[in-house]
Amino acid sequence: LALEEVNGAGGVLGRRLEVVSRDDNATPGDAVRVAEELLSREQVAFLMGTFLSHVGLAVADFAKQRRVLFIAAEPLTDKIVWENGNRYTFRLRPSTYMQTAMLVPEAAKLKRKRWAIVYPNYEYGQSATRWFKELLKKAQPDVEFVTEQAVPLGRIDAGAVVQAIADAKPQGIFSSLFGPDLARFVREGNTRGLFRDVAVFNLLAGEPEYLDPLKDETPEGWYVTGYPWYAIDTPAHRRFLTAYQKRFNDYPRLGSVVGYATLMTAAEAIRRAGSAETEKLISALRGMRLETPFGPIVYRAIDHQSTMGAYVGRIGKKEGRGVMTTYSYADGANFLPPDHEVRKLRPAD
Repeated sequence: LALEEVNGAGGVLGRRLEVVSRDDNATPGDAVRVAEELLSREQVAFLMGTFLSHVGLAVADFAKQRRVLFIAAEPLTDKIVWENGNRYTFRLRPSTYMQTAMLVPEAAKLKRKRWAIVYPNYEYGQSATRWFKELLKKAQPDVEFVTEQAVPLGRIDAGAVVQAIADAKPQGIFSSLFGPDLARFVREGNTRGLFRDVAVFNLLAGEPEYLDPLKDETPEGWYVTGYPWYAIDTPAHRRFLTAYQKRFNDYPRLGSVVGYATLMTAAEAIRRAGSAETEKLISALRGMRLETPFGPIVYRAIDHQSTMGAYVGRIGKKEGRGVMTTYSYADGANFLPPDHEVRKLRPAD
């Protein structure tokens, strides 16, 4: 959709944009291999995309080695802009730190002392768990983490995990599960009554990609970040939603917004740079403001993190499907650490 809009308006600098895609197979090795192929064989000007955090980190390191721009779209790990940050990598989506920071105030208000944690055991889940523990402990010093269940991505043994959490008798659960792992966890947890009288926070469960498959199994009252596309009434989102539905005869997922905004980031950077040369693109992106379906965002010069936010609220069922029953937009700019802390986390370019 973004590509059609950009090229339909004459392209950028008088030239049409072209996207050349490769599948990274969700593995760092394959991601680096196809990134090299895109540069050497396809002669692309820069790289963008990736989904899983460890794959994004691998491509970010590759971009640093090859001195080529990489616009990271979906990976959420903070390392991509902080500990492993580099001058060639910029990231669009709000990070694990940012989205966890959006949920922690609600968790702290509940004054639940005993917490269980369940997460996919790779970079994203580890990062989300780290920040939830640190931020909640800071807000509520007497909190206890009574069990942690680290599960292999895509291969959760839901029965054993649910039983282990139930045995720990938590008052709250923090989960960063998504996709099929989340669905299996929900099904088993519902069956065994795990969520009864327990406050549950799940980092991404309000996104249509993960909420919609739950259908009538959707648990009531979980605290989440997500994307209530059916209820956002802002001019920017109305325009995007109308165009998306007309083009695809479907409703957008969060990934639709991310893909759209990533391509628009690339187009605007080229416009501002007046070129597709790497150093000029980097200069253009630092501090660049961009209009998105969620409103204006800025790519911060200090760490190359965008200020895109997320919708925060609770989920429940409506007419047999999962929806966000309450929601508000959390501006990402309000959920980032101060500059002096970022400088400690991020190496100098």
